Amino acid sequence: MTAYLIYSLLLGIGATVVMDLWAMILRYGFGIKGLDYAFVGRWVLHMGRGTFRHASIAAATPMPFERPLGWVVHYGTGVLFAAVPACAVGPEWMKAPTPLPALAVGIGSIIAPFFIMQPAFGFGFAASRTPAPWKARLKSLVTHTVFGMGLYLTALLLATF
Repeated sequence: MTAYLIYSLLLGIGATVVMDLWAMILRYGFGIKGLDYAFVGRWVLHMGRGTFRHASIAAATPMPFERPLGWVVHYGTGVLFAAVPACAVGPEWMKAPTPLPALAVGIGSIIAPFFIMQPAFGFGFAASRTPAPWKARLKSLVTHTVFGMGLYLTALLLATF
């Protein structure tokens, strides 16, 4: 059990770092902004006050420490998703990772932003209330696919130890 926890922690951090590197490439290489994790922290902090859904998360009252909390939640979510291939496929995958389980988790994780976060932030289901919904959906899909590749690459690295 402890081995799965440690493995999931390392796997999730590694995959989330890969996803964040991708976001940096998009931002600094192509001028494409990603999610401001302060909004994630703001959302979580407002939940503590009983507000789970916002007309606009950007217009919601800013909260103390929202940005650091948003980053903690971002990495914590990556760790939780990383536990899926480790637990579902088991120790065989941890020793000899293959891309399919990692990509399935990465692509499957798109459910979280499409059906939980984006509606709660006021962006609508699957970014339907954003200025360019299909562009936002494609960006989310690619980003979560990169997370899946990050799971696979990190698993390969961990398998060498």
